[in-house]
Amino acid sequence: METTRDLVHQPSKVEQAFEKESRLINKTTTIPYIVVDNFPKLGLLTALRFIEWASENPHGVISLPTGKTPEYFIKWTTFILEHWKDQNVKALLEKYGLKNLEKPSLSGLQFVQIDEFYPISSRQHNSFHHYVVNLYIKGFGLDPKKALLINADDIPLPNGKHFREIFPDHNVDLSLRYKDCCNALEQQQQEAIFMIDRWCSEYEQKIRDKEGIGFFLGGIGPDGHIAFNTRGSDMHSTTRLTATNFETQAVAAADLGGIEVSSQRKVITIGLETITFNPDAVAIIIAAGEAKADIVKHSLENELTNIYPATILSKLGNSRFYLTEGAASKLT
Repeated sequence: METTRDLVHQPSKVEQAFEKESRLINKTTTIPYIVVDNFPKLGLLTALRFIEWASENPHGVISLPTGKTPEYFIKWTTFILEHWKDQNVKALLEKYGLKNLEKPSLSGLQFVQIDEFYPISSRQHNSFHHYVVNLYIKGFGLDPKKALLINADDIPLPNGKHFREIFPDHNVDLSLRYKDCCNALEQQQQEAIFMIDRWCSEYEQKIRDKEGIGFFLGGIGPDGHIAFNTRGSDMHSTTRLTATNFETQAVAAADLGGIEVSSQRKVITIGLETITFNPDAVAIIIAAGEAKADIVKHSLENELTNIYPATILSKLGNSRFYLTEGAASKLT
C-alpha cells in the first residue's frame, strides 16, 4: 500500500526555485510545504505556480479562493500577465524557473466556484459570486460559458419563487429535512431545501464530468476549515447545503453585518472528496501570519483526520502548503 510519502511527486520548477530560497524546509510532514518571507511573496509564489500550471493545462479545471487571503495572488497574476514582455517580468520568470515560457491564455480554463453563502443575492458586493465574476472571470479573462458558478438567485425553488419569498428572514432551517412541517410555509421551505440538495448533487456531478478539479487553491480558516468544510466534516463529503460553526460565523460576521446575521446564514460548499476526486490534482493551501500557526501545525503534523479537514490533502501527490514564516512558526 502506498504511503503518503510515496504519493508525493517532485516539486515543480517554480517550487524548486522557491525551496532554494527558503530557510525552513522540512519534508517529514504528511503534506510538503514551502515557506516564504512575507505575504506579498506568498502571492508571488502562488501566482507563478498557477501560471506554470495553466501553461501546461490550457483547458484545465480550476478552483480559486475568495476573501483577503488571495489578494496578492490576484495582484501578482494580473501584473505578470499584463506586463509579460517587460524586462523586470522576464527576469522574474527566469529567476523562478520559467525562462522562455510562452505567455499562457487563461480563456480556455474551466472555473469552478468553491463556495457561497445561502441565501445571498449574487448582486451583493459581499457575495462570493460577485467576487469571482469580477476578480477571476473578468479579471483573469476567463470564459464565463466554461464556468460553474453558485448563483443563489438562479437556483430553482418551488413554483419558480425567489429565495426571499421562501425564506423571508434568510434563515434556512435544515432540520426540515427530517421533521414534519407545521404550516404551509414550512412545507414550502422543506420542498425548497430538497430542491437545493438536488441542485448541489447536480453541481457535484458537473465537476466529476470534467474529471474533477485540476488546480485547487484555498485558504485555511482559524478552525481549519477548507472551503466551508469545517472541523468534523466527512472525509467523503461532496457539494452540499450545510451549516457553519461559530469560528466560521465569527470570521464572516464583518462581511455579512454582524454575528446575528452570519450565525443564521447557511452555505453551499464543495466537499473534501470534491477537492481530492482527481488524483492528479494540484491542491495548494496558502496561509499567512502567526494567527494561522496553530492550525497549520495541526494540519501538517497529523495523519488523516476529520478534526483537521486539510489533512485530506495528504491523499494527493501534488498537494502543498505555501506559508509565510509566521504561519510556519510553530511547526516542529
